[in-house]
Parts: sequence; structure tokens; C-alpha cells
Amino acid sequence: MPPRPYILAETTWQHVRDAAYEVVVLPWGATEAHNYHLPYATDNIQCDYIAAESARQAWEAGAKVVVLPTIPFGVNTGQLDIALDINLNPSTQLAILRDVVRVLARQGIPKLLVLNGHGGNDFRQHLRELQAEFPAVFLCTINWFRTVDRSQFFRAPGDHADALETSAMLHIAPALVRPLAEAGAGHARPFRIAAFRQGWAWAQRDWAQVTADTGAGDPAEATAEKGAALLAASTRAIGQFLVELAAADPRDMYE
Repeated sequence: MPPRPYILAETTWQHVRDAAYEVVVLPWGATEAHNYHLPYATDNIQCDYIAAESARQAWEAGAKVVVLPTIPFGVNTGQLDIALDINLNPSTQLAILRDVVRVLARQGIPKLLVLNGHGGNDFRQHLRELQAEFPAVFLCTINWFRTVDRSQFFRAPGDHADALETSAMLHIAPALVRPLAEAGAGHARPFRIAAFRQGWAWAQRDWAQVTADTGAGDPAEATAEKGAALLAASTRAIGQFLVELAAADPRDMYE
């Protein structure tokens, strides 16, 4: 496959020097257990695919976008006792983001999208702090798994190694997915306190107490076909967002 001009890892200085990118996309995943049937790199594999496919659509529509390499470690403070779930503290994420944004500000690249692929990551407060520090770079974030209505594709709820993630992986990297017969049921124990269950109070979940197989959601209804449809809808939405973001004037963002 020839190099893709919107993927920085595949691009040379000769091209980058004159590219005049409007938007940099930073995919951010995690390295963690995903039930018995999905690999530890699930979030990273999904982020790589979604960032590249969204950027392809935007690039072909004329948007000057470029995708950075995916950061493979996320916030896993609730999973510290699960073997080789690699944790970056939120303060570490902020330090990494600050260094990236500082580069963009110095080089005059005007916009950054942090494309999040892991539920434990939350970049909003980081971006609030960095926006004040680097006003010349417009900062925003997307959780790719929030770009579609999961109920259009799946009956059962879930948020980790569930039917949604399993379907996505069956489409992107089927060779890395173990047979669904080997998967755990993904039963996740809810909080006893109603406010936490209802979502108007929040506390971090202790993953080892919540789930026996590290999954949260039954993957049984997953198929590659559902994954293809889900990812097409998500990348279409993100690709259009990138087109609009590339064309937008950060000084005139409101109707």
C-alpha cells in the first residue's frame, strides 16, 4: 500500500514541510484486558483504524488533516491489580498533551483533535487548562464510541469488550479475536447506591470487583457485519467533523 499523506508515520519531511495542515489528530487508546476474546491492544487498534479512515474521508474532501501515532496507554487507575493493564495517571496525560500542544503552537498549526478510544480517559479538563495556556491552538476532543447510537446496532448494554467493541474488532482485525465461545459473559456488577447506578453521582469502578472476566457487556450478538456498519457510521461522522473543523475560523466559531 502506498504511503497515505494524512498519516504522519507514513509521510516524509519533503511532504510535511509544505503541507500546511489545518488539523492534527491525536488518537489516544489504552493497553488493558478485554475479556477472554479480545486483545489488550483493542482500544489502540480501533483508534488507529477510526483515525485513519476518518482522516482519509476528510483528506479526499479537501481538508488538510494529519494523524499522529496513537498513544497506547490510558488512565487505568481502577484496574491496577489486573495484570499488565498499563496506567497513565491523568496528570501524566496532561504533561504529554502539554508537550504536544506546545509543538503545535510553536509551529503555527492551528487545531488539535484528541480522538479518544478508552472510557477511562477524559480529556475535557486537560483541554480547558491547555486552552488557556495555548490560545493560538484550538483544542477539542471526541470519544469515537459516542458518535453513534449503539441501540441502532445492539440490544444488550455494555461498555467494555461488549458486542460493540467485539463487532468493531471482528471487522478491523478478525484474526486477533478469539472465538466467541471462549468469551466470558461480561456480567458487570452495578453499584449498590442508586445515585451511582442512575449516573447523577460518580465514583471510579474497582474493576476486579465489578467483573470476573474483565468484560462489561455480553459480546454474544457481535458480528463483523455489525462492526462494518458501526464503523462506517462513526468514521463518516468524524470525517465530516474534520472537514468542518479544518475550514473553521477559531475566532468565529459561534452562530
